[in-house]
Amino acid sequence: MDILVCIKRIPDISGQITLDGSGTDIDDSNLGHTTSAHEECAVELAIQTAAATGGKVTVLTLGPAEAVEQLRAAVGVGANDGILIEAEDPGAFGPEDIAQVIGDVIRDRAEGGQSFDLVLLGNDAADTGDFQVPIRLAYDLEYPVLTSISTFSPGDGPVIEARGIGPSGTEIFSLELPAVIAVQEGGVDPRYPSITGRMKAKKARIAEYVAPEPGAGNPRIGLELPPETANEVTILGEGPDAAGALVDVLEEIGVIRS
Repeated sequence: MDILVCIKRIPDISGQITLDGSGTDIDDSNLGHTTSAHEECAVELAIQTAAATGGKVTVLTLGPAEAVEQLRAAVGVGANDGILIEAEDPGAFGPEDIAQVIGDVIRDRAEGGQSFDLVLLGNDAADTGDFQVPIRLAYDLEYPVLTSISTFSPGDGPVIEARGIGPSGTEIFSLELPAVIAVQEGGVDPRYPSITGRMKAKKARIAEYVAPEPGAGNPRIGLELPPETANEVTILGEGPDAAGALVDVLEEIGVIRS
């Protein structure tokens, strides 16, 4: 089973987050970059599935030239090669544009003799919270699609058996291939690159495309940061003198009973 995993270069949002001047994107000028947890899990599932079926894993991203770093990171943990769709201003591309560009590359590769049985994406973008690209891509390719999938495995014939968490608990699906799946983090633990993997990643073949001008553009009006909440600290006392106050707090929250 040959699998394409679409990933996105995103700011490392573990630190202080600010918005850019437009208010529609994160200011990443002082931040590092990484791949979202959803997509790391998608890469891991792809590697496991390809290994079990004798297939290959290709990773793809639309972004600046520096996004090759995220592609090589995926190769470092087991992907076979990468595709960079270079865009100087990836923020100008809305979900409709991104889906169209990815679909065009998939069709181009198919004409060249490389077809993908399964296309994986993260369930949503970790930086902007968009949930649209997997659905729009599946519509463009005329493939069936599943979202919020935690794990999957090959079934009998050209079928994938997928599991996700729904309103009533675990949901199980049987999906005919080729198909698109949006992966939710939590089903697998992404692996770390080995020294051999890092060396392989440096030499991996990265095919390059130039992104066309965005058609629909980015319809995002603006992002909002949640209000900061002040942390309050109550000092109960020092040394043995704090014991009584500590007991009172434990009784108040129901840890112990008086």
